[in-house]
Amino acid sequence: MKKKHAQKHRRRKNAANALLMACGIRFFLAAALTGNRILGGYAPFALGCVAASGPGLGAFAAFGGAAVGALFLMDFAEALPFLAACALILAASIAFRGNRVLTSSRVVSLTAAALFLSVGMIYVFEAERPADAFLSCLAAAGLTGASAWFFRPLLHPGKEGSPAQGIVFLTAALLLSAQNLNFGGISPGRMLLCVLLACSSFAHGPAVGAMIGLALGLTADFCAGSGNCVLTAAFGLGSLLCGRYSAGQRWRGALYFLGGVCAVLLSADDPLSSPLLVECGGGMLLFLLLPDKLFKPRRALPKPSGHESAKRLKERLNRAAAALRDLYDNCAVGGATAEENPAVIFDRAAERSCRNCARCEICWQDEYSSTFQALNAAAPPLLNRGHAVPGDFPQFFLDRCVRPREFLTAVNLELSAYLLRGQYRKQLEETRRAARRQYAQLSELLAATVSAEEQYAPAFGQEPPPCRFGTALRPKSGESVCGDTALSFRTENGLWCLLLADGMGSGAEAKEESSLTCRLLRQFLEAGIRPESALRTLNSAMALRGAVTGSFTTMDLCTFDAFSGDAAFYKYGAAPSYLKKGGAVRRITGLSLPVGLRDGETEPDVTRVRLDPGSFAVMISDGVADPSQDQWLQSLLADWTSNEPQDLARAIMTESLRRQNSQDDRGIQILYWPSESVLSA
Repeated sequence: MKKKHAQKHRRRKNAANALLMACGIRFFLAAALTGNRILGGYAPFALGCVAASGPGLGAFAAFGGAAVGALFLMDFAEALPFLAACALILAASIAFRGNRVLTSSRVVSLTAAALFLSVGMIYVFEAERPADAFLSCLAAAGLTGASAWFFRPLLHPGKEGSPAQGIVFLTAALLLSAQNLNFGGISPGRMLLCVLLACSSFAHGPAVGAMIGLALGLTADFCAGSGNCVLTAAFGLGSLLCGRYSAGQRWRGALYFLGGVCAVLLSADDPLSSPLLVECGGGMLLFLLLPDKLFKPRRALPKPSGHESAKRLKERLNRAAAALRDLYDNCAVGGATAEENPAVIFDRAAERSCRNCARCEICWQDEYSSTFQALNAAAPPLLNRGHAVPGDFPQFFLDRCVRPREFLTAVNLELSAYLLRGQYRKQLEETRRAARRQYAQLSELLAATVSAEEQYAPAFGQEPPPCRFGTALRPKSGESVCGDTALSFRTENGLWCLLLADGMGSGAEAKEESSLTCRLLRQFLEAGIRPESALRTLNSAMALRGAVTGSFTTMDLCTFDAFSGDAAFYKYGAAPSYLKKGGAVRRITGLSLPVGLRDGETEPDVTRVRLDPGSFAVMISDGVADPSQDQWLQSLLADWTSNEPQDLARAIMTESLRRQNSQDDRGIQILYWPSESVLSA
């Protein structure tokens, strides 16, 4: 208890120290950034720091730092609008607290810029030259929003934005704050800005370097109050030349940066020209003195091409499938657990009742043969009945035993334990078999995923020849919902699929079961899984569901490859299907049980055929026709001359209602392969 209390106290202390450090960082950062003011006396970087701090103690710490900075670094006329904008930004952070949208980095940045602009515009209208004041105010608003955006991932890790970009922006802001510090007319801040620009251009190329150079140069001009943008031109051109012509050599980058700055300064008449030339030269010396490891690019593994990625994916899936198959083969070694010998019942009963008996040695040693015969004769009846009675034992054994009641009680106790162990052993074996089946099915599914693009793969850009479908569903008399479900669709590899499922019973519950089965099977088939693997996996899953709900579903699946004419019928407890070509009709049946009725290595009935153009494939549920009395249906199909599958479905349904007095749902699914589709293909 004391240890837990000490750990809890230590965690609280560490959290308090972390909070104090975070508040201190925000306080001193806002105070330092207050000294970085652009033309007009605005301090946008400090405002961005307050906005990025968010609600809580950190925001109040940043506000306090900004207030202290304004007290020491600004006069009253500049401090008043600055503190007003800080107060509005802090109030907005507290008001938006807890709202994910309003506290996003984008909204925080826009809000900070808008609030600053709302305060600054009051002073713009009172200025002597409103147009110039408006431009300075607009630039400060933009820098306020940009500062909030770049500072946010630094002060709140995990938020939008890049921490690396935030570090560069913060470094530039602090250096801009230090550019007003002069030693003999030379600014260390601008010297370090030259180093930062050279590093960025050398590492990221001319586009990034020129963009950063122009942005920092423009900001530096605003901060210095320069009206001819000499720093913008010098930093922008120097960064562009450094990134463009350095060729991986720092000394060349430094020379080109210095040359670009000199080219601008020679044509500019500005007081900053002479000190900036010295600052740039000193910055390039520092740039050359930086260690080489800062500029070594990280080694990145080459990205594989699309073909290589697909090949590696197939290899990984094949290895996973092989591992699961190997696991299945090893789990299957040894077969089922051996049955326990029933003799253990009498051995353990004797341990309970005969150990302290005076006749123990006589019964179990001197007369062991007769005792063994008596118990051997009693074993079958008591195992069949589930408990022992005195009549199960021979009379001579009962006459000889001095504790027959105690022995019979011990036998019944051991018999119950024996039967429970047997039941547990069977359940355990069934669990093992189920686990092995799952390993095998997962292996088959992975292997099928690998070969999905190769199986039934049509030529590139070629569409499968069209097929036409007919469907008819009718609920049982007195029901509003049909319990049968019919689906027809085409997979991405060009395979036409027809599903017809009949849920147990009728009405909404049967519909729920049949539609669930069809939906799951469709997902497997559209994922490229082979029908046999999909059906076996579905059967195992629905068996688990059936153990709870007690329901099952017949499944009739027809797949047709219109490129080759190959068709296959897969049946789990489904009614017969029929093939019609001209006046010839073929009947296709199956013997498997419905889906979910029995788990285990249950295979669907599979019949593979080749369809000719102009053929019909007809699937029905058992409510349409009695399998033993379907001659009328075969005659109707043989005499049918139309090429419309939907008309054929209606005709079959009408004749079924006239002939069959079946109290069951009726479902019909028909595929027709037109002759003209082959000619057009």
